[in-house]
Amino acid sequence: MTEVELIGGPEPGPVTLVEYDAAWAARYERERVRILAALGARVLAIEHVGSTSVPGLAAKPVVDIDLAIADPEDEAAFVPDLEAAGYVLRVREPGHRMLRTPEHDVHVHVWPPGDENMARDLRFRDRLRASPEDRAAYEARKRELAGRDWAARQDYADAKGPLINEIAARGS
Repeated sequence: MTEVELIGGPEPGPVTLVEYDAAWAARYERERVRILAALGARVLAIEHVGSTSVPGLAAKPVVDIDLAIADPEDEAAFVPDLEAAGYVLRVREPGHRMLRTPEHDVHVHVWPPGDENMARDLRFRDRLRASPEDRAAYEARKRELAGRDWAARQDYADAKGPLINEIAARGS
């Protein structure tokens, strides 16, 4: 089992989904510019992932960004600069950090280059963009799970995991 440090503790409650908003793409672009301004050449890759990156898909109104840097374990090399740019460290686990805005509407997942989690996120995103059937199945699963009262919102994400992996595998 991977040891995860959740800074600030679990956040319980239901998950709210909203209909797709084209403004999410513009929000990603603003955040991309902000991250690049903060980190410059340390950014090896940056991608809009998650449901807000898929036109037509209902989502939690949270823009997810996958960011590759040389070594996510070396927090001193990037966390202070992202914090100065307005992000807050939320998750610390081996090979991964997640920072977010204080408003909780942008999550920045930091991975090492070539990380399988980032590759899976991209396969999943691209498959949902290309397949109306997979997009509909995923949205149905999200709607089924969203209304539950979760002890931690991460439990909602974990409950979607098997379908995400299945869809991402078709995107290979």
